[in-house]
Amino acid sequence: MRYLQDWYGDAALDYTQAWQLQRDLHADRVADRIGDTVLLLEHPPVYTAGRRTEPHERPQDGTPVVDVDRGGKITFHGPGQLVGYPIVKLPGHVLVVDYVRRIEEALIRALADQGLATGRVPGRSGVWLPESAGRPERKIAAIGIRVSRGVAMHGFSLNCDVDLDWYDRFVPCGIADAGVTSLDREVGRDLRPSDVAPSVITHLDDLLTWRTYEPSPDIERVQHASVPLLQP
Repeated sequence: MRYLQDWYGDAALDYTQAWQLQRDLHADRVADRIGDTVLLLEHPPVYTAGRRTEPHERPQDGTPVVDVDRGGKITFHGPGQLVGYPIVKLPGHVLVVDYVRRIEEALIRALADQGLATGRVPGRSGVWLPESAGRPERKIAAIGIRVSRGVAMHGFSLNCDVDLDWYDRFVPCGIADAGVTSLDREVGRDLRPSDVAPSVITHLDDLLTWRTYEPSPDIERVQHASVPLLQP
């Protein structure tokens, strides 16, 4: 696996440039001119909308949104967020859902390396923290991919030390009943994308060999007791 990661901090790569680079690498991977390649980077602030985004989920203040050809809904990319675009050829026996679960697992394990326990929520993609201490379930990593001609593109975003105010303008990933968080907020220390990238690389290298693996458990969900309505 080859990793390209020259775009952190002041060298953050414009989203449309990264999208074109992905398309070029995708064509090369389909033609077997290159091997599997992963882009790791930061973007200047940008909102991108996947194919399932509903009109009410978009920013209502006129903020520009880039419509893209990946799955999923609307999300934010910006400084303090580690964005990964694996351009990888999927073996014939690997289903798209298995690929997504492997990306999730790599991020779960990388976050565990930083002392943060996370997991999956059944029926929702990405990586989550459970409801606790009056805080709702909250998403720390989002995933949205596209597979064309057997090769994946687009990928994941992991909030490291991102400004969460950017998420107040829209419905993140179309989920209105949960929160969004960042690694620095959860562990109480500053962690930049370049600090977390080595762990992500380690676990992508392991999980994208397509060997059998033991998935991390789903997060434990709090069961809220229903409150009966008072009769007049």
